[in-house]
Amino acid sequence: MNFHGTEVRQKAITLLRGGARNADVARLLNVPCGTISYWKHMDRAQRGEVVATRPSLLCPLCDGRPLDRAAYAYLLGLYLGDGHISHYARHRVPSLMITLDDAWPGVQTEAETALRKVFPHNATCRVRTKGAHNVKVYFKHLLCLFPQHGPGKKHERPITLAPWQQQIVDAHPWQFIRGLIHSDGSRITNWTEKLIGGERKRYEYVRYFFTNTSTDILGLFTDALDQVGVEWRSANQSRRAQNISVAKRHSVELMDQRIGPKY
Repeated sequence: MNFHGTEVRQKAITLLRGGARNADVARLLNVPCGTISYWKHMDRAQRGEVVATRPSLLCPLCDGRPLDRAAYAYLLGLYLGDGHISHYARHRVPSLMITLDDAWPGVQTEAETALRKVFPHNATCRVRTKGAHNVKVYFKHLLCLFPQHGPGKKHERPITLAPWQQQIVDAHPWQFIRGLIHSDGSRITNWTEKLIGGERKRYEYVRYFFTNTSTDILGLFTDALDQVGVEWRSANQSRRAQNISVAKRHSVELMDQRIGPKY
């Protein structure tokens, strides 16, 4: 490890106060740019200057940064379905990862767009995995924005929304539903045969399904459906429902207007 004496540090601060760029000072004095940046930050703080925090570090909850609430409602639905937060020792900040099937590239694009709206100052990326892509973003305050994170699988622990999250979902229920459908839902066409005028004819009808092993997440989904006037029923004949079906014509029409097939 290289240690830099007081003389080098003072010379750097003098140059920085004179308007020199961090990179130029680092090159001139053969000191890492990160060290120069730290010295500049500490010097400004000691002199009582207001040190602006980088936008990429600001949190909507802790710092009052504006939050795109509609995009967040959609992202919350994706997270509850196919997302998780990781914090490996080799990374300084946690990452939000949403795993989406390659069969739906449009959904991957929509998810990345939502990430950019919610985290406008943080870089997003897609990481290829078998048959899917992980859409990712790194952000220090992810646990503030997604307090549902915890040890173990989601269906093995309680999942409830914080009051501020519930307010967002109440204001943007269709975006929340869309995120859940895009993660753990589907739109399928069933068919049956009917006897019409003595002739057996094929009859097709559309249904939406949402599948999840967490009864809490299922409850959040059905609560949102109730709010927007979509009729639903449990598709399982067991005490612990895992599938929610939307099959009534009027409700399917509402879902088609707001959700539609995955793409």
